[in-house]
Amino acid sequence: MTDETQHWPTCLPPDETVFEQIVAQTLDTLPAPFGQAAGHIAVRIVDFAPDAMLAELGLDDPFELTGLYSGIPLTEKSVMDQPMEPDTIWLFRRPILDEWVTRGDIELGALVAHVFIHELAHHFGWSDGEIATIAPWQD
Repeated sequence: MTDETQHWPTCLPPDETVFEQIVAQTLDTLPAPFGQAAGHIAVRIVDFAPDAMLAELGLDDPFELTGLYSGIPLTEKSVMDQPMEPDTIWLFRRPILDEWVTRGDIELGALVAHVFIHELAHHFGWSDGEIATIAPWQD
């Protein structure tokens, strides 16, 4: 057995702290005007979307949802809007890990960053072209 394979029996799946570190690194790589504004959005990392959230979206399988933006996009906000709760990006750890394992062709950091940036795009009202410029992705 090589040193590389010996550590696997003692490894644990990446936890919320690892995801938080990836989000922080992703924020650091965003262009200045976006990175600063994105730092004001709450990020919640949980294993799965709450049942009420899944029901609201009409989803039965919690593995179908890797991330979600909840809030009012900047392109739709008005000074008259009274926010009921902060703009939040939700990242769902288990579905992201499941997609990562199923794909088998992408680093975990790249996948988490992609999901985060996709949800951030909903906040900023970015077009698909703008998302591709900020974070190129291959399906």
